[in-house]
Amino acid sequence: MPRIQIALPTDWVFETTLPVRIGDINYGGHMGNDAVLRLAHEARLQCLKHYGYSELDIEGCGLIMADAAVVYKAEAFHGDALRFEVGFADFNKYGCDIVYLATRADTGQEVARIKTGIVFFDYGARKVTRMPEAFARRFAPPTTAATEQGTAS
Repeated sequence: MPRIQIALPTDWVFETTLPVRIGDINYGGHMGNDAVLRLAHEARLQCLKHYGYSELDIEGCGLIMADAAVVYKAEAFHGDALRFEVGFADFNKYGCDIVYLATRADTGQEVARIKTGIVFFDYGARKVTRMPEAFARRFAPPTTAATEQGTAS
């Protein structure tokens, strides 16, 4: 099976620095694979909050995570500060990918690339819904936003 490749977006829309906590360390003495997704989740929450959103309210819609992928580049240890850059990619009418680049804050060494696929969700109706136009205008590349919204029914 070929290795997963995660392409980085050309523009980052947010960045934050998060510590590697003792609970993030596994029996191998380094950050566990589950911890990197928790840290990416925190970076996502901070990013959304920065733009006035939450996972349950993005222009009136919620979001759910449809998939996730992680490519590990280096170990991280308790006490390390990781810089998470956050960007958006691969837009469609129902969602997009959120891409994260985790690097050591002190050296810039790449630790991991993470991608979480999200879809917009109407929690009241319990079904997937279209991406809000205002979200697409804010984050999608201009040609993508216009194309996707132009195909809306």
